[in-house]
Amino acid sequence: MGKIIIMTDSASDISENEEKELGIKILPFPVVIGGKSYLSRVDFDNEGFYKLMAENDDLPKTSQITAYQFGEVYKELVEQGYTDIIYVSINKDGSASYANAKQAADQFEEEYPECAGKCSIYVFDGIGYSGQYGYPVIVAARMVQEGKDAKDIVWYLKDELPKRRIYFGIYGLKYAAKSGRIPSAAALVGDALGVKPIMKIWANEIVTAIKCRGEKKLMAKMVDVTVEEMEPGSEYQVVYGNDETVRDELTTRMTEKVGYGPSDYFQIGAAVASNAGPKVVGTVFNVKKELR
Repeated sequence: MGKIIIMTDSASDISENEEKELGIKILPFPVVIGGKSYLSRVDFDNEGFYKLMAENDDLPKTSQITAYQFGEVYKELVEQGYTDIIYVSINKDGSASYANAKQAADQFEEEYPECAGKCSIYVFDGIGYSGQYGYPVIVAARMVQEGKDAKDIVWYLKDELPKRRIYFGIYGLKYAAKSGRIPSAAALVGDALGVKPIMKIWANEIVTAIKCRGEKKLMAKMVDVTVEEMEPGSEYQVVYGNDETVRDELTTRMTEKVGYGPSDYFQIGAAVASNAGPKVVGTVFNVKKELR
């Protein structure tokens, strides 16, 4: 029987407890803020990163994980006896890390001939951010613990990842404006008028789906659109930032609406917070068949 490892990157926002409990290998993204370089999840936790954001006016910048780094990680895992490496990446349109992981996998046996024939490497585009691919990674890691083989896990990820959608509300538009996710002029007007956008992440794209006047309308509209579009009776998750009160309010509203609570929570880390800001809240779910 093969020895399988599930691997992802820090933009998946998987909790440290789940990382350790399920044996998931998480590669950290480099982050530059305040003129200093850090590794997310290594040099700071989420609270530490939010503190750095509050102390610095400049926009945090994340960079890719290189093909060389992926190659070194693959080699290390093969030397540890792994026969199957399954990596799920941040959205390929938001980072070159997916392409680098794929390049390193394609060239692996050429670059490391001593590892030839010892391991199969599978690279998946997560198609989104945070719990959108973080939760399927968690399920895949549970499948490993249950003794499922690599082909079953690969089939699950191929089937599951394209079904996933996020709606998340942004409470302050400073970071979204600076990062280019929404136009700067719209951000300034929006802040002045109290407009709060609900962003949608679907099929590798981030778009402004809904504009709400005020925080109460944002929460209510997010719940309505989630329930309207999610597969009935299916699991959903909640993403949030530095404010647990909005997380809890969204959980309460969703539970009242569908009759059950979220299967997991994902607190955004450096990769997502750098673009959306520290205060966000949103739902992650599988879309109805007719909307895929």
